Amino acid sequence: MSEVETPRAAAVAPLAGRSFGVGRSLRHARKVLPEHARAHNRSLVLQTLFHQGAMSRADLARETGLTRVTISDLVAELIIDGYVIERGTREAAGPGKPAILVDLDRDGHRIVGLDLSGSERFLGAILTLDGEIVARHDVPVPADSADILSVVTALARTLVGDAHAPVLGIGVGSPGVVNDRGVVLTAPNFGWTGVDLEGVLHAELGLPVLVANDANAAVLAEYTFGGADDDVLLVRVGRGVGSGLLTGGQPLRGSRFAAGEIGHVTVGTDGGPVCVCGKVGCLEAWLSAPSLAARLSEPGVDRDAVLRDAGARLGIALAPIVGALDLSEIILSGPDALLEGPLAQATALTLRTRTLAEFHDGVQVRMTEQGEDIVLRGAAVMVLSGQLGVS
Repeated sequence: MSEVETPRAAAVAPLAGRSFGVGRSLRHARKVLPEHARAHNRSLVLQTLFHQGAMSRADLARETGLTRVTISDLVAELIIDGYVIERGTREAAGPGKPAILVDLDRDGHRIVGLDLSGSERFLGAILTLDGEIVARHDVPVPADSADILSVVTALARTLVGDAHAPVLGIGVGSPGVVNDRGVVLTAPNFGWTGVDLEGVLHAELGLPVLVANDANAAVLAEYTFGGADDDVLLVRVGRGVGSGLLTGGQPLRGSRFAAGEIGHVTVGTDGGPVCVCGKVGCLEAWLSAPSLAARLSEPGVDRDAVLRDAGARLGIALAPIVGALDLSEIILSGPDALLEGPLAQATALTLRTRTLAEFHDGVQVRMTEQGEDIVLRGAAVMVLSGQLGVS
């Protein structure tokens, strides 16, 4: 393929293994540089098959706007590379040779996902390219933060050894602020500053590694597998509190990679508990799973009152974000027993009273349906996008 084609829709090709792709809807046509054309078109074919399933080469040409010759060439290459397989023929509806169907080889590779956001255990999983979890491992969070790196590396090594198929890559959702090279700039709950988690795991395991903040990973899973809107904020409650943002279906990371770091926003002038960061009254000190559990365990406590108070403080933190970005949906991810019911209701009520009713009364606040797997599946989306340009 010597010419540069202009397909009707375009997926973002992996850029140095770090692009997060474009989600469900393929991006409108744009100019593609000649040196990027082939990688771009490979990603477009894989993205189309990922979301639409098995189809003929002619179908692929129609869906992507690429020529049949280009599609034939790309499919042959992707079959050799082990990413696409032929799935037999379509039942013929008329005369002529039945079309051979091709599809993403969803079981041909595995993805390793790690979720380091839990307060008690680190979770790990082996996933198919479809985000289906086929095996799980977990380990206790070490009491000494100096042991965390070795424990995480050992968990990743165990998962790779149990994959029983070529591993496409390792995705990690970590607490804290993570830059675009997988360095954890700060994670107060781990006592980490400038920890090159991606570099450590890559050096130890020799596989592609992608590391992101756990909430940023979770919102990708909600978008790719959970049907979230293009403009959405996901609040992740676990050992700490953070959020992941999508605007126009694209992750919002911020100039210092700290977009969504709402855990250390002060949510009242009435004092409150001391946060791990040293400030008083941070949202995380009210809303993290350990903080809520501790308050609910106090003798004679009014459970609903505690949860409503935490939900109201979350609403206070989110109202300016909803107003500024015109978000349509807030998704909560964390322990159902803590977040569902009074807490979510108080969050929604506070949002409505602190934003412009004409536009934001309809903002939905809901729980994710993906449960504790959301960060693991988000880690899989990171690898799919980084390695194949698929999301």
